[in-house]
Amino acid sequence: MLTDTHCHLDLDNFYEDRASVIQHAEDAGIARILVPALDLESSKTIIQLADTHPSIFAAVGFHPTELDNWSDNSIRELNSLISSRNVTFTRNAAKGLGQQGGYSSVAKENLPQNEKNDKIVAIGEIGLDYYWVKEPEKKSQQRKVLTQQLQLAQDVNLPVVIHMREEGDAWFGQASIDLLEILTEWQNWMKEQNHPLANKPGVLHSFNGTLETAQKAIQQNFYIGVTGPVTYKNADEKRDIIKQLPLSKLLIETDAPFLSPVPHRGRRNEPAFVAHIADKIAEIHMTTREQVAEITSANANNLFGWGG
Repeated sequence: MLTDTHCHLDLDNFYEDRASVIQHAEDAGIARILVPALDLESSKTIIQLADTHPSIFAAVGFHPTELDNWSDNSIRELNSLISSRNVTFTRNAAKGLGQQGGYSSVAKENLPQNEKNDKIVAIGEIGLDYYWVKEPEKKSQQRKVLTQQLQLAQDVNLPVVIHMREEGDAWFGQASIDLLEILTEWQNWMKEQNHPLANKPGVLHSFNGTLETAQKAIQQNFYIGVTGPVTYKNADEKRDIIKQLPLSKLLIETDAPFLSPVPHRGRRNEPAFVAHIADKIAEIHMTTREQVAEITSANANNLFGWGG
């Protein structure tokens, strides 16, 4: 059984045939699908979608390019979606990492382990995007909001789904530098506090960075998400990076409706196509699809705790 750990099934691209796309995925052996949000409204929509399909799970949060509707109430509104009771959590992280305040301790008994909506398994899609966002003040806002959402993740004990995109789609740049700095400081704080999330903090989704960036993320216990471009003809360097990463730290995802793998490149992507990504990883690591499916599905279950 395969998993698709990142698919935007809520988008209008699937409006006319969403049910058949989900059925197609089930017929193809896709046991679990994670649908990440872009903002508060999409978070609500995705929760409703997840509640109607046993194989679909939700991540809630604000994408870095979707912050026009971000407000001082956004963290509390996201939290209310996750938990059925009020959770005491700190807001000091809004001041930014490395400044006065930073991450603050939240008593473990305040983590709503038994109160969370069990279909919400992550905070995401959150992160940094310097491809679409050029203005320094908006980049600064992205970093601030990312920090606040990382704080929320630790307070509700949910892993994060991280978006990282460089200016000009470069493999390395300021987004990588800023992101690693923020994630490392967050992780160091959680390790000092023996926070359970430190062991499995999240995934760098649709990874498009350098081997060094991936290795640094793995050292901080993050998983690396692999998408359709690994199957592209001109992606030898990307395949070489995946070859040097352990299967035990990889997740497979479609990012549908985007990034369709070969042989569907140029068409709308969908969860069933994750099998082609598994096949390519199997080829790179000289193993079988079954082995890749078993390992990456176990990785996904370890991270998201969704069973099966």
